[in-house]
Amino acid sequence: MAIEVRLSREMRLLDITMIGVGAMIGAGIFVLTGIAAGVAGPALLLVFGLNGFVALLTAMAYAELGSSYHSAGGGYTWVKTALPDPSGFLSGWMSWFAQAVACSLYALGFGAYFKLVLDAVGAPDFSVGFMSIEKWLAILTVILFSYINYRGASEAGKAGNVVTVGKVLIILAFIVAGLLVMARQGGVEIAFTPFLSEGWGGVVAAMGLTFIAFEGYEIIAQTSEEVKNPRRNIPRAVFLSLLIVVPIYLLVAFVAVGAVQAPAGMAVTDYLGQEGEVALVRAADQFLVGGGILILVGGLLSTLSALNATIFSSSRVAFAMARDANLPPVLGHVHTRRATPFVAILFSAALIIFMAVALPIEEVAAAADVMFLLLFVLVNLALIKLRKTRPDLDRGFKVPFVPVVPLLAIGTMLFLTVFLLIRYPMAMLAVGGWLIAGGFVYYQYSRKREKAFVERTVWMERIERHEYSVLVALSTPRTLESLMEVGIAIAKRHGGEIVVLSVAEVPEGQSLLSGRRAARKLEAMLERAVQYAESRGIVARPVVSISHRVSHGIVETARVEKCNFLVMGQPDTQSIFERLVATAVDRVLQDAPCQVGVVYGTVRSEGISQILLPVTTGPNSRLAAKLAPVFAEQFGASIRAVTILERHLSAAEAEKQVTDAQATLTAAGSEERLEVLRRRDVARGLKQATKRGTLVMMGAPTAESLQAILGETVPAQIAQSKRAPIVVVRNVAEHRVRKFEQLFFGRSR
Repeated sequence: MAIEVRLSREMRLLDITMIGVGAMIGAGIFVLTGIAAGVAGPALLLVFGLNGFVALLTAMAYAELGSSYHSAGGGYTWVKTALPDPSGFLSGWMSWFAQAVACSLYALGFGAYFKLVLDAVGAPDFSVGFMSIEKWLAILTVILFSYINYRGASEAGKAGNVVTVGKVLIILAFIVAGLLVMARQGGVEIAFTPFLSEGWGGVVAAMGLTFIAFEGYEIIAQTSEEVKNPRRNIPRAVFLSLLIVVPIYLLVAFVAVGAVQAPAGMAVTDYLGQEGEVALVRAADQFLVGGGILILVGGLLSTLSALNATIFSSSRVAFAMARDANLPPVLGHVHTRRATPFVAILFSAALIIFMAVALPIEEVAAAADVMFLLLFVLVNLALIKLRKTRPDLDRGFKVPFVPVVPLLAIGTMLFLTVFLLIRYPMAMLAVGGWLIAGGFVYYQYSRKREKAFVERTVWMERIERHEYSVLVALSTPRTLESLMEVGIAIAKRHGGEIVVLSVAEVPEGQSLLSGRRAARKLEAMLERAVQYAESRGIVARPVVSISHRVSHGIVETARVEKCNFLVMGQPDTQSIFERLVATAVDRVLQDAPCQVGVVYGTVRSEGISQILLPVTTGPNSRLAAKLAPVFAEQFGASIRAVTILERHLSAAEAEKQVTDAQATLTAAGSEERLEVLRRRDVARGLKQATKRGTLVMMGAPTAESLQAILGETVPAQIAQSKRAPIVVVRNVAEHRVRKFEQLFFGRSR
């Protein structure tokens, strides 16, 4: 049965709401308010209001889909489910990068704010090595919060709650002090006149600059696999976070423009724009004793909470993509005790640190906004599609007026995207470069692995539904009994059927129709094979495939028939040319969507008294250990499990091999006693352990490509000795993961 890896559900409504608030009230409100005021003028209020409306449109989609799909990955998971490839991969690729860039910004923001604190207390200016103190502070902060996330989701939530509540209190103090000043001064309307001083172009530009401060609901959705009662809590957290954040943004903008006194002859918003990222610090100094220091502390807390949230989010995207075979499987590992995706956290932290240290983050920040906007476009398209294709989903919230609302969201997102790309041409280069890199990764790496993953999943589901079939590929009547015996044993074990296949090969350049005569010649052999299976109580179906290549015909039949296991024969002796052809066939068989068994020698229905099981390590050896009892039951034989230690091995190496072999038996659920044999080499050891009446069952061993062509593999050497037949098995999923390794190093386990 397939084992599904799940994350522990520890997070409450408060935890995920605070994660969303922490992600939104990040560096943006402290650093970008002054800059956006300079771009939009007094219409900064309108900027935050419109961004809140645009964010609400997509937030509703996140509330609905987040309440329906309770797994890590957020928008990536939904897009992958609803839209055709490579939309799913690209959505995850964009999300991972955008969140990592945002996290790098927050880390650098923390370093910059802390440096201001050091300056305020009179600390000397210094640097360490080739980097400034700000960057070292950023690195240390990323490491700290990566460790907190590694400790567990509840730890991350608690840490985020503390800093989020702290910075909200500081902002509220800033707002209250500013409102009191405005009440004493009067004449507030002067600061807001003319309201659209920079025109609508300034409003849209400022919306693009600050939109990243509204994307916290994406992070909330990515917590779904770790949230208690996600159907209820995800929608509530999405709307609560916006309900908290948008009024705070509006009040901060209102106070910053209305309470600050600009130098004579200068508009307030021009003054704020001139002060840039420290504008709120200067504003707080005017109307609150110690206000500048307080805002610095708030900036530190805001960058920390946003950094915590985006480390959490980026690692969950990488985890989800690895679990779906879009990224290397190591990123999908979950810590056995902490129940956190620790490898994904480590890789995300490394990516964040690299960008913070090596890349011009200022140039890429706009690209992060664009990538979030494009991701939200895909999410809204997924919402429309899933409403049509999956009306049965258990939705905790439903977006009203579909498809009008999501189409409105898509239109506004695309408008902002185009405007940002025109205004910030470097963002266009960054987005284009990252998407091109993503396309390369998808088509060169992820697509094949994802296809194998899907086929593997379907294969396992068919086993669980007891829909098992074995494909037996026959090429000559001489091997019929051997291959059918192996196929029958496996089919009996799963209560399945046998598909008997023979391939009529047509020379390249000729029409496949010319293979009909050859196909008719194969019918008698197939009929005999079907009768052989039925005499043993197994249902069998004959299939003839006409193909230009035998290997292609076998693989395609395995895929079309949805077979779970493929049995094929291998001659005992081969010329160099035959070995070369066989090696090519072996490479093609790596694409077969099922487990593979290659039979050497002759397997008879009678006369087998012992199953010899050479045990090593890896998925192929585990598969052999699982199948050994099947053949023992078929032939009424005993099982002898052995591991062979070559004499040149050191004591430590020998001990490790024995430990690994025992672990293989345990993982396969075998209780057989492991016998340890020390011999000059493996082939000699297996020959000596083999006697008449033995069937050798082994996982596909390591074999260098040149050895397979110019020399003899271990199974071929044993089969040539005529001592015993051999069945060599390969586990399809793990074998395919190592396709790159085998191609370049000739290794297969």
